[in-house]
Amino acid sequence: MSRGWRAEAKRYGAPAAFLLAVTIGVLVVRSGLETRSTPTTTVPTTVSTQTGPVPKRQRRFYHLRAGETLSDVALRFNTTVDALLVLNPHVDPNALEVGQRIRVR
Repeated sequence: MSRGWRAEAKRYGAPAAFLLAVTIGVLVVRSGLETRSTPTTTVPTTVSTQTGPVPKRQRRFYHLRAGETLSDVALRFNTTVDALLVLNPHVDPNALEVGQRIRVR
């Protein structure tokens, strides 16, 4: 080992071999992080198999309660806020009212 390692060992109060092992470990972990590709998500190419409007018997509506947000409704019906907004283009998410009827399916 070089003199630099000995000086560092004295400075940190650790054996030089320990400092060398830690440095190598950090370099190995860092190189693994840098070469790892970022995770990607796949988006389905088809959104729905149905074409045309949803039959009336399959449509479902919900009446808002005090304090509820579109996020709350989306969680309740296992959907997203964006999907609710597509089904309800007339709804302003910042001006919801108690008893307001929104389509959830």
